[in-house]
Amino acid sequence: MKNMTGNHILSRRALLSAPALFAVLPQLARAASQTVATGNPICIVLNSGGASLSIIDMATRRVLREEPTFREPSHWALTPDRKKLLIADASGNALFFLDPATGKERGHKLIPDPYQLWFSPDGKYLTVNCLRLNHVDIYHADTLVLAKRFRVGSMPSHLSYTPDSRTVFCSMQDSGTLVAIDLATMTTRWHAKVGKTPAGVLWHDGVVLVGIMGSDNVAVIDPADGRVIRRIITDKGAHTQFLTPDRRHIYVTNRVAGSLSVLDAKSLAVVKRISMPGGPDDLCFAPDGKLWISLRFSSHVGVYDPVSGQIDRISVGRSPHGIFISTLLTDPPAWAAMRLA
Repeated sequence: MKNMTGNHILSRRALLSAPALFAVLPQLARAASQTVATGNPICIVLNSGGASLSIIDMATRRVLREEPTFREPSHWALTPDRKKLLIADASGNALFFLDPATGKERGHKLIPDPYQLWFSPDGKYLTVNCLRLNHVDIYHADTLVLAKRFRVGSMPSHLSYTPDSRTVFCSMQDSGTLVAIDLATMTTRWHAKVGKTPAGVLWHDGVVLVGIMGSDNVAVIDPADGRVIRRIITDKGAHTQFLTPDRRHIYVTNRVAGSLSVLDAKSLAVVKRISMPGGPDDLCFAPDGKLWISLRFSSHVGVYDPVSGQIDRISVGRSPHGIFISTLLTDPPAWAAMRLA
């Protein structure tokens, strides 16, 4: 029997009179269970080496499904209205649009080599670093029409904005430089040598922090001219930095060493080191205080409890890179801190 939409339904009489049909009940129960589970907050993991997204139920820590991309999903950005999650597929030359609450795809757009990307705080521009093609593209955020292309170094990697949206800072991995681009005039303000293989960039309290992945430190940069003010020794392969929702600490992922360094947000002194084997890369803060961390070299996500020190692991695709948790949609402090990353 079918309902008005054409889907098959089973009457109570049919179930009672046909014992063979009871064989379908476990399948129906599993389907119902998954429907309920998908109502829970989810974690979306970008598997750069597996050309896929792992969708995880945060409550059960179970992978609900794997969604294919073209070739190399790397990083994500949430639209200013928080209605669409953009997934950058770098060597696939595409942006995928997802429903951030469910992880369901809502289409895609072909653009050249989107590796790292983020919207300006005023929502006017989307900056896209094109690591493979060696240019930085500035798009109008509302239309995704290219506003200007900058060729400012080799292997543009990570980025961060000033709070007034006037300047975006981009690290150049192969050039060993940080570049400041003035978005009001669409000109380059300065290039500065900051260290070997710079990666993560974070505007924080009037300075710019840059993870020096080819070394063991985070460089503190004067935003006026790119001068290195000081270096914070963290651990080998200092990659990127994340401000906690309470803005008291900054976590640094040290990808090569397999560790996290915790900085005091005011003094920038290292207050703690946490062993995190597997190449910690990106992370997000959950409302319960736990950290969800992509472990780039081990094909796992780590869920770290800073109170107990326990680390739980969830198996995902190859080379997990960017990581998004849907609780950012309903957790204003966490999202406000993440917007600075």
